[in-house]
Amino acid sequence: MAIVVGTIIGSGIFLVPTEMMQAVGSSGLVYLAWIVGGLLSLFGAMTYAELGSMMPYAGGEYVYLRGAYGDRTGFLYMWTWFAVAKPASIASVTSGLARTLGIFAAFHWLDTQAIGGPLPVMWSQIFAITITWLITGLNYLGIKKAGDFQVVFTALKAVLILVVVGFCFSSALGSWGNFSTHLTHATGGINGFMIALIATLWAYDGWNDLTMVAGEVRQPERNLPFALIGGLFVVGALFMATNAAIQYILPAAEIAASPRPAVTALSVVAGSAGAAFVAACMALSIFVTLNGTVMSGARIPFAAARDRLFFPSFATIHPRFKSPSVSLVIQGILSSVLLLALGRFQQLFELAVFSEWLFYMLTATTVFIYRRRHPEMARPYKVWGYPVLPAVFVLSAAVVLYSSFVGNLQGSLIGTGLILLGLPLYEWISRRYRATT
Repeated sequence: MAIVVGTIIGSGIFLVPTEMMQAVGSSGLVYLAWIVGGLLSLFGAMTYAELGSMMPYAGGEYVYLRGAYGDRTGFLYMWTWFAVAKPASIASVTSGLARTLGIFAAFHWLDTQAIGGPLPVMWSQIFAITITWLITGLNYLGIKKAGDFQVVFTALKAVLILVVVGFCFSSALGSWGNFSTHLTHATGGINGFMIALIATLWAYDGWNDLTMVAGEVRQPERNLPFALIGGLFVVGALFMATNAAIQYILPAAEIAASPRPAVTALSVVAGSAGAAFVAACMALSIFVTLNGTVMSGARIPFAAARDRLFFPSFATIHPRFKSPSVSLVIQGILSSVLLLALGRFQQLFELAVFSEWLFYMLTATTVFIYRRRHPEMARPYKVWGYPVLPAVFVLSAAVVLYSSFVGNLQGSLIGTGLILLGLPLYEWISRRYRATT
């Protein structure tokens, strides 16, 4: 549950209220977007819970896709996550941490240049790379140490969020009337609601990461469904409470105008000290998210290599620490390369959004295939509302894909091209290592 809660709650809850208010313009529609996004994520988690309890192996979605659609689809999923999505996610989290710490005077040096020349390097990039390797090193030392870190600091993160909520609601400067204020120049309509909904889905993103480390979870048939579904309920409650606290302090126009609405709200309540407190909460939140992202990402190429669908060295388990050591190190190198090419990295991260939702949709469809082909398989947990809820998630993912494709046609086409680049690599690797289906 710490992986689910800790990975999902990053900087999103502190930032997306701005985009959501600009899109829909009213408190009621903001909450409707939070509820719909939470329910869709819950439907996805319930579907994944059945798959995870049935096949509790490292690699998560890779395992389900390979079993349902064969080696080629499993490889393309692994390739997309290994080459683009996970390194880009790690790079975005660490650079986001550097930008958040830049709020404090003691970290203003992060915005200065460290290395000049034709390819200048900022101190923020060096800092982000250092943090990447610090968390990679923690995970290198084994799942127990990384897991203990995730549990302790996720609990602390939740407590700090509740403190922020308590500060806001106990302030005499707040007003329930703010919930009835409107933003007159909001995008509005279905287009505006879709923008707000995609923002909530981005904030909820990360619930699937637990399945990637399923092979190292004790009693996975019981704990995976409990953590996936229970974790999303905890996240939803914290998200709704934080959003309510911000709206209690700030009217709609101020939320839409603020780049960091949570920081602005606490600065109203407690001045510069309040703003610094929220910035510290954001930094801690991002740090814990990074640990969960590094932990889960390294298990995907490890699982593929174990099946002889990737370079054998990625299947190496450290003899002492029992961690996928080679996979962790290569993942850290790729993330560092992206951080050194920050501008291009931001473009790559946008490209990853399309590919992520494509595989969310494909993975959810496998529950229908396993039910039909393998009714004899043990299912300690069965998704409630089958087949309706999984079908709703698949259709919703298709809508998100369509919106993403239309909204960023060039990026989506390039993203599709990056996925297809894995096909010739798959053909070479399958021949070289004689992978079997």
